[in-house]
Amino acid sequence: MQSTSTIFLIRPANFGFNEETASSNAFQQKQSTHDEAQTLALAEFDSAVNTLKNAGVNVLVFDDTVTPIKPDAIFPNNWISLHHDGTLVLYPMHAPNRRLERRHDIAAQLKNQFKIERVIDFSHYENENRFLEGTGSIVFDHIHKIAYACLSPRTDKQLLEELCEKIGYNPFSFIAQDNAGMEIYHTNVMMCIAEKFAVVCLESIKSDAERKQLVSSLLHTNHEIIDISFSQMNKYAGNMLALKSMKEDNLLVMSQSAYDVLNDEQRASLLKYSKIISLPISIIETIGGGSARCMIAEIFC
Repeated sequence: MQSTSTIFLIRPANFGFNEETASSNAFQQKQSTHDEAQTLALAEFDSAVNTLKNAGVNVLVFDDTVTPIKPDAIFPNNWISLHHDGTLVLYPMHAPNRRLERRHDIAAQLKNQFKIERVIDFSHYENENRFLEGTGSIVFDHIHKIAYACLSPRTDKQLLEELCEKIGYNPFSFIAQDNAGMEIYHTNVMMCIAEKFAVVCLESIKSDAERKQLVSSLLHTNHEIIDISFSQMNKYAGNMLALKSMKEDNLLVMSQSAYDVLNDEQRASLLKYSKIISLPISIIETIGGGSARCMIAEIFC
């Protein structure tokens, strides 16, 4: 199963511009004051939760703790993933203040509610300055057991390979850069995998050989490739997530800004497979440097 109908989100307590992540995340922009950012982000968050619930998704919401301050707590997919076989993975985070987001109380609550058979904890690799930031760093093709990852300061190739060995997936790593030549910080910014299609910014992969290998892998696994441009990627058109409703309807979640930059042909291709759910989250995107997919942690257990 590629998609799930059960997810969790974290309601932020101190959303704002994170100085510690800005050097490796070109999408962040410093705008509003802290209080303004928190108020506006909270309204966007609550609206997004309601939209997802109305679409038939089973949404669990955990509250961020007021202290310690965690400006990126709204993006839990970077520190945890929950898999079909009952595996819960905890990930090593690049920015020291993001390591505070890793909530063992939330992991314990999930263990009580879902069938968790084992925990793989990679957080100790932070002591070696090696990082792998969850389903930001990795875009999983669960059906074909492939873990796609563009390498960056936040995504260590050896850790990717070690994780894949433990969970029985095949690693597929490559280099992707933005139009300024900077390594793209997370794979889920430039790539989305659903059951029957893949959205990907192919021009971000400068190596002809790596680009051809990626295309070949996607075609071999029977995915229709929907190619997006740099300008579309910069509006988070790659940061989508395929979900199911509790009635098993296929859904594709993205931000409103991502939806707005798609052309008619791309929208038509996506609508062949899924109902599109668009979330107005411009403050979260602009200040936080992450979009709809980053806000969602999937629960497959």
